Amino acid sequence: MTFLDLACKRYSCRKFVDKKVEQDKIEKILEAGRVAPTAVNFQSQRIFVLQSKESLEKLKTVTQYHFNAPLAFLVCYDNKVSWKNPFNNTDEGIVDASIVTVHMMLQTADLGLGSTWVGYFDLKVAQKTYNLADNIIPVAILTVGYPDAGASNMHANRYELSKTVEYL
Repeated sequence: MTFLDLACKRYSCRKFVDKKVEQDKIEKILEAGRVAPTAVNFQSQRIFVLQSKESLEKLKTVTQYHFNAPLAFLVCYDNKVSWKNPFNNTDEGIVDASIVTVHMMLQTADLGLGSTWVGYFDLKVAQKTYNLADNIIPVAILTVGYPDAGASNMHANRYELSKTVEYL
């Protein structure tokens, strides 16, 4: 499968079957995140694996978009480690965590699993719920599992490049 085939195959899966994701697949997903590029290679990402019944129940208090997934990754960054851009004083940790999440998401699809990037949550609630330090900043929740046959794929509808790209 080519990269473009994989990118086209991946969609936001909002319905999972009740089946645990095997540990070897979890480790491959985490490895994909580990090798993702980060600003100045500071590797500020911090990933929390939510797979216990307790941590998944807590997830339901963090977001309504948990989709009853059997596995989720809370992808964060450590703002004590992340690179700060001196030109505009931005913290690039959010970019680091985003790149890591994309790598994990694509690895998930390559393994035949479904995922959804959830951004609809209050980061302060997530920090409190999972007892994270103030310097650990949540960016994304990646729900993961085996797709249900009834999961809808809305990603087939894409704009033509001319609608989103401009050559200067």
